[in-house]
Amino acid sequence: MTNQPPPLTGYDVFAADPALTEGVARYVAGEHLGAAREELGRLGQAAGSAQAQRWGEQANAYPPVLRTHDRYGHRIDEVEFHPAWHRLLGHAVTAGLTDAWGRPHGHVRRTAGFLVWTQVEAGHGCPLSMTHAAVPALRAEPELAAVWEPLLTSRVYEAELRPAARKTGALAGMAMTEKQGGSDVRANTTRAEPLAAAGEYALTGHKWFCSAPMSDAFLVLAQAPGGLTCFLLPRVLPDGTRNAFRLQRLKDKLGNRSNASAEVEFDGRTWARRVGEEGRGVATILEMVAATRLDCVTASAAVMRQAVAQALHHTAHRKAFGRRLAEQPLMRNVLADLAVESEAATTLALRLAAAYDGGTARDRAFLRLAVPAAKYWVTKRCTPLVAEALECLGGNGYVEESGLPRLLREAPLNSIWEGAGNVQALDVLRALRREPAALDAYLSEIGAARGADHRLDRAIRGLLTELADLEGIEARARRLTERLALVLQGALLVRYAPPEVADVFCAARLGGDAGAAFGTLPHTLDLAAVVERARPVVAE
Repeated sequence: MTNQPPPLTGYDVFAADPALTEGVARYVAGEHLGAAREELGRLGQAAGSAQAQRWGEQANAYPPVLRTHDRYGHRIDEVEFHPAWHRLLGHAVTAGLTDAWGRPHGHVRRTAGFLVWTQVEAGHGCPLSMTHAAVPALRAEPELAAVWEPLLTSRVYEAELRPAARKTGALAGMAMTEKQGGSDVRANTTRAEPLAAAGEYALTGHKWFCSAPMSDAFLVLAQAPGGLTCFLLPRVLPDGTRNAFRLQRLKDKLGNRSNASAEVEFDGRTWARRVGEEGRGVATILEMVAATRLDCVTASAAVMRQAVAQALHHTAHRKAFGRRLAEQPLMRNVLADLAVESEAATTLALRLAAAYDGGTARDRAFLRLAVPAAKYWVTKRCTPLVAEALECLGGNGYVEESGLPRLLREAPLNSIWEGAGNVQALDVLRALRREPAALDAYLSEIGAARGADHRLDRAIRGLLTELADLEGIEARARRLTERLALVLQGALLVRYAPPEVADVFCAARLGGDAGAAFGTLPHTLDLAAVVERARPVVAE
């Protein structure tokens, strides 16, 4: 057997990614940096192991199965997963991927870890993300937060369904959308009737998409007497009995097949606790949505990075026409283009995480505009990038064993999850119209790079012109959101990336000196250095 690349395995996924390692060093303070590198290194080595990669394959080859009844006819409403799923999820929880809220630089460290571990398998990232993101929403109800926050941030994975009081670790899901409304959650018809005890309600209705239905509790929206309200719905009641949480069926999805997404029914006996005030459900659950949108950016960056790593590894070992593929000018052009796109996504995800850690009013204002813009653009770029990376492997990339088809099926998910492209673009407009501090914070961020690259400066001026023209702004919302994201990525790369990376990005994404497809970069750029920087190195 000749001219076959070795498997990309037995390497440190974290250490092999300069954009990621440099970003962590940028945002994690000195005394905590050593611990962060150590924990991320352990996770990176596990992610690059043959064992973890096999878990990812198995979790997708044997997708979850719905069990509505036991052998005696009792309703159980459980989802059965392959053991590989539990191993992936258990390793992630133990590594702290549901906990960013209480430790120094927690969001940067968790985002980096999430980016590393998602490269093994993306589907189990859903419950990790939901569990992490439930914490700020639950803080609207301190009594509930006191019970659930220690469980949700625990590093103990317990798959069994038990009352919260009898668990040391728990997972959370979310169920917002209904079949008649979709993203328009104010059209929800699920009813919440107050019970005798304060804060307790009985729910009647349905949810069209329930993420991670095997979780211990869910944040849901329902119409209370005072309007649309957020509730915490546990799977198991305090007395140990099962809540009336009926799993109707699991969705048959394009990708994300290891993860279960369900349609659920509430039958009038479904018990829930109110989170926040009646009528404030959207505002309450948006705390969760904002955090999961960052995870959409991070997960897309992870899928992109793994696709690029596979393409770089293959072309570094495979020969054609007397030379390694990566040494051939046209292939090098494609690889450099993909590598820069991946680095821009990683750099932006880490900057958003650092703003979460900062926690100042300016950080919050920056996130209000930057998160939906980043979520829109990075998730949109994921699918074409993975498709191009697959093509770098030729016919081998189209074969399931390469892993690229699974990445390609996964790639569109984050563009849809937590609000599709139009929802994000309209949210950007909402921030621009209602929160002037958000634009001020954004302009301050990109302003730090002005004067360093003439193409970036020109792009900033063009963006300001677009922002000044509100005529037909809603119809132009996608274009404006794209420009906001691209200019922000360019500013970050000009400030922090090596000159050759920033040069490629500014030429191709801001200067218009490239075509629409990947691999049309100006040949005068230092493409070889860009490719070599991004190539994952496996120890011999």
